[in-house]
Amino acid sequence: MRIAFLGGGNMASALIGGLLKKGVDASWISVIEVSPAARERLAARHGVRASTAPDAATQKADTLVLAVKPQDLRPAAAALAGSVRGKLVAGVRLEALSRWLGGHRKLVRCMPNTPALIGAGISGLYALPEVSQDERKRTQTILGAVGEVVWLSEERLLDPVTAVSGSGPAYVFWFIEQLAESARKMGIPADAASKLALHTVLGAARLAAGSEESPAELRRNVTSKGGTTEAALKVFDEEQLAQRFARALEAASRRGADIGAELGKG
Repeated sequence: MRIAFLGGGNMASALIGGLLKKGVDASWISVIEVSPAARERLAARHGVRASTAPDAATQKADTLVLAVKPQDLRPAAAALAGSVRGKLVAGVRLEALSRWLGGHRKLVRCMPNTPALIGAGISGLYALPEVSQDERKRTQTILGAVGEVVWLSEERLLDPVTAVSGSGPAYVFWFIEQLAESARKMGIPADAASKLALHTVLGAARLAAGSEESPAELRRNVTSKGGTTEAALKVFDEEQLAQRFARALEAASRRGADIGAELGKG
């Protein structure tokens, strides 16, 4: 499996590192990156070949990963038009990308998230019908190198996926902030408050991931009638926190759809 990356930033580096750990030989991976510093970093860290422009390695690749910012995809696609033979993995609406590539249809759209940088991410994926089962498996191998993978039956579902898992880490970071800040306001020293908040979230997530019980069941297990947890959860209900949270995710999903439409023009 020959893989080429267009862009050598943090996400590409994480994917490359994950692939190498899974046994993919560095000689089968190439990177197109304009930044000399990034090329040097990739060569030193991963031992992969990096060039400044598409070349023979790009054309021979079974899979080309467009690891650039969405706003940079159109010029990147224009540079590749007519030269791509394999499957492409990217993060923009596929009809637009296909148009920019001169009609190329072996395309997969992905939405990873930042925990992929430590191998603990999750990616939502959607493939056009022209992508074969073997090509889907190769895509899953690449994204699976940095975490879990969820395949979607419709591309439009990537907008809510972006709201849930793409933006989700920021919500968790915000919750950790608020938990620690509330602890400080109640007199707990700052360093202890931060440690308590962080490890509470980390431990709860690990408990939920390893349990056969649902998060709702785990919550009920901790909530004694008339106890402290019930008192806090009652305030959440009174403040309609669940409804507000749902509205926040809907706003993120709508914004994702708007951005996709804006980027796909022309």
